[in-house]
Amino acid sequence: MSFISEFIIIDDDKINNAVCRKVVADIYPTIEISDFIDSQEGFKYIASKYSKAKNDKTAILFLDISMPEMDAWQFLEQFEKLDASVKNHVKIYVLSQSENKDEITRMKSNKLVEYYLIKPLSHESIKLIINVLKKRLGLNID
Repeated sequence: MSFISEFIIIDDDKINNAVCRKVVADIYPTIEISDFIDSQEGFKYIASKYSKAKNDKTAILFLDISMPEMDAWQFLEQFEKLDASVKNHVKIYVLSQSENKDEITRMKSNKLVEYYLIKPLSHESIKLIINVLKKRLGLNID
């Protein structure tokens, strides 16, 4: 998949991260996958790597809402302050267990969030994400 640089998972649940890795690898076995249980570490990784990005590839980030060090709301607040080049390279998909309608509505209304997904990640979710992203980027859908 030439337009995706990697999938990034930020969730303090190691089991969820393993599930996400498996689902992504099943569909895209050669794509890079990075995961972080520490949201601050994940944020630093993204800020560093994508501020230096010299290509047009996009990273897909799966972000959990409830995390101890930095929750999704704090993450998004910090992400908003990053350079536009980082924001243009990283597309954020919230992946959460929460089915709280107010929380979902609030998250979906955040301009940095592409989509809200309910755990667990599935093959169908990945395919949907890729097709929507291709459409937004003006690429042909396979």
